[in-house]
Amino acid sequence: MATTLLFGNMKGGVGKTTNSVMVAYQLAQMGYKTLVCDLDPQSNATQLLRRTYGLQHDGEDLKIDKTMMVALNEEDISSAIVNVMDNLYLLPSSEDFKNYPDFLEIKFMPNKEKIEQNPSLLQSEMSHVKEQRIAYFAKQLETINDDYDIIIIDVPPTLSVFTDSAIYATDEVIIVLQTQQRSLDGAETFFEYLQQMYNSYSNVDFDILGVLPVLLKKRSGLDDQILKDAEEDFGDDALFDNIIHHMERLKRYDRTGIADKDLTKSDIHDRRIHYIYSQLTKEIIQRLKDKGGLN
Repeated sequence: MATTLLFGNMKGGVGKTTNSVMVAYQLAQMGYKTLVCDLDPQSNATQLLRRTYGLQHDGEDLKIDKTMMVALNEEDISSAIVNVMDNLYLLPSSEDFKNYPDFLEIKFMPNKEKIEQNPSLLQSEMSHVKEQRIAYFAKQLETINDDYDIIIIDVPPTLSVFTDSAIYATDEVIIVLQTQQRSLDGAETFFEYLQQMYNSYSNVDFDILGVLPVLLKKRSGLDDQILKDAEEDFGDDALFDNIIHHMERLKRYDRTGIADKDLTKSDIHDRRIHYIYSQLTKEIIQRLKDKGGLN
C-alpha cells in the first residue's frame, strides 16, 4: 500500500511544485515506484515532468491520451496515468481540470426531498454532501493504492476543493517554508487549516512529516530568525535537517526539464542539486520508516 505525501503552504511561489517533483524524481531513482498526482489546474508539475520526459527522449513529447478530468468522470484514474521514466509516473492535470469543482457539485447534490420533509436536516445534509465531494478523489486513489510505493500530490496555494481533496487523501504532510515572513504566515495558516480538516472529518487521518526550509539566498540573520520562529510554532524536531538553498539551476529545470542524474551527463551544478535532493529524500524516507509508513 502506498504512502501518500502532500507538499503544502498557503502562499504561492515557495517551491511546493519544484520540491514535490524533485523528491519524486529521487524516490524513483532509489527504486521506489512513485506517482505524482497534479491536482493544480495550472499544471506546473505536469509541465515539468513532460519536459523531463522530452529531455530524456530527444525532444519527444510525453503522450497523454486521456485527461485526469475524463478519467475521474469515468471513475478509472488508472487510465490517465502515464510513465515518465523508470519508477516515475504522472497523473497529469490539464485545462479541463478547472471544471472539477463543477463536476463534484453536479455529482453530489443535497437531497432536496429529504430536506423539505425535515428542514432541520439541512446543515447535516450539506455537511454530508461536502464530505462526499472532497472524498471522491481519495476513493479513486484507493483503487490504485497498491500499485505504488509512494504517491505525491501537488496542489495550488489556495483554500479550494482541490486542496481539500488532496488533504483528505494524504497520509503525511510536508510544509514547505521559504525563509520569509509571508511564507511563515502561509505555513501557519496552512497548519491551522490542516487542524480544522482533521477535526472536521472522521475519515481524515494524516500527520505532519516535517517542515522543509527553503532559503531565498545565502543564510542570513533573517533566515535564522524565521527558522527559529518555525521551530517554536511547529516543534524543535519538525524542521528537516536538510535545507534547500536557492539555486538558479532549479529555475532552468522548469524550462528544460530535470537534467539526467547520471553524473557522466550532467555538470557540477546538476550534480549538486541531485546530491542535495537525494539527501533530503533519504531523510524523508527515514522519517516515514520511523513512523512505519514505508517498507
